[in-house]
Amino acid sequence: MTTKRGRVRVEPGAKRVRAYLGGVPVADTVAPLLVWETPHYPAYYFPAADVRAEMLVPDGEVRHSPSRGDAAVHTVAAGGRTAPGGALHYADSPIEELRGHYRFEWGAMDAWFEEDEEVFVHPRDPYTRVDILPSSRRIRVEIDGVTVAESDAPRLLFETGLPVRYYLPKPHVRMDLLERTDSATGCPYKGTAEYWSARVGGALHPDVAWSYATPLPESRSIAGLVCFYNERVDTYADGVLMPRPAD
Repeated sequence: MTTKRGRVRVEPGAKRVRAYLGGVPVADTVAPLLVWETPHYPAYYFPAADVRAEMLVPDGEVRHSPSRGDAAVHTVAAGGRTAPGGALHYADSPIEELRGHYRFEWGAMDAWFEEDEEVFVHPRDPYTRVDILPSSRRIRVEIDGVTVAESDAPRLLFETGLPVRYYLPKPHVRMDLLERTDSATGCPYKGTAEYWSARVGGALHPDVAWSYATPLPESRSIAGLVCFYNERVDTYADGVLMPRPAD
């Protein structure tokens, strides 16, 4: 059953979910709530009975949400570590399903697990799908009229709500035009990406390409392949210029 109030959507989850701090599970439930506070992905809410209450200390602060109501802020202390403001308790939310539940700040915890698999960045959205398909389409990438990559063995990644991404083998990429940067991003479906800038004709195009050296298991088929922001480059598929997605 789904409940909505304003932009907030609440659904029961079926996975076992655990949050750890200092190597200690501070919350462990097989009855999580998935709460979409933003449109892009949910947060996990834990029933009070599945939270280690002795590890939570009220901060004396109340945090208000127009849709979820007032939440008491707690410091979480476990395994020799403390996370000030690491948990919110909704004792009397206007959304009935949230009453008595705790929400832990994702970044304040050391680790999160769905069943026995660690989850990174944010909870996975059950309505997001990632398909990675081998293709024989010839993909050519140009920057300022210069071909920086061309391959007839791409892998196309289709992710719900995002543009198609073209992942190309490094031997088919002008790596001599790319400069590794210190940038990195995380994805709960793919893992941690490393980035390159492209220097073409004296102009630097920052962080225009990325790659997953060691992607998560479900995305291992893009390991080591290079993808360019098709919002910032010209991408041709079988000789046809693809429209640039909105950046």
